[in-house]
Amino acid sequence: MTPPVSALVDRARALAAGGRRRLLGIAGAPGAGKSTLAGQIADALGGLAVLVPMDGFHLARAELDRLGRAARKGAPDTFDTAGYTALLTRLRTPREPVVYAPAFDRALEEPVAGSIPVAADVPLVVTEGNYLLHDEGEWAAVRPLLDEVWFVDLDDAVRVPRLIRRHMKYGKERTHAERWVRDSDEPNARLVARGRARADLVVRLG
Repeated sequence: MTPPVSALVDRARALAAGGRRRLLGIAGAPGAGKSTLAGQIADALGGLAVLVPMDGFHLARAELDRLGRAARKGAPDTFDTAGYTALLTRLRTPREPVVYAPAFDRALEEPVAGSIPVAADVPLVVTEGNYLLHDEGEWAAVRPLLDEVWFVDLDDAVRVPRLIRRHMKYGKERTHAERWVRDSDEPNARLVARGRARADLVVRLG
């Protein structure tokens, strides 16, 4: 049985009390609710935690266009994986007063550099994204940098309509949103699901 959010907060708080900087990863398929859960955890811990989303390492639209990958945005090769890994490495052993991480602006559909300050005295960094448990190519370097990874699981009957609504909220027409989910998000979701067994905890939502 999945613990209630309060128990998940307690588990994260215990990580933060470990005496050194810890990194908690929250993985899951598109639309599973990982961003919401990660935000709840970080908000509940206040100054003990900072949320650093993997989505800040999306390649910019201009670069995706140049590479011919814009129609597959969200696939593993549409992120700056090496940049994300380098940031996690810096965050894991803080040596600078502040490290700045990028955010992702859903309205712009673009990453925004230098948006999230992570002070050296913050004991827990929460990071969330699709591919934290992906074990192919450069992504394989991510999991060893995380102290724990939780996998957020949500029934497809709830997750897929939610994902369509999210795309519509940010400007896609329904037919475009449905096609994008079918042709892009769902192949990515199947890839993400392969990492479920490597999680420390499966959080079943819905």
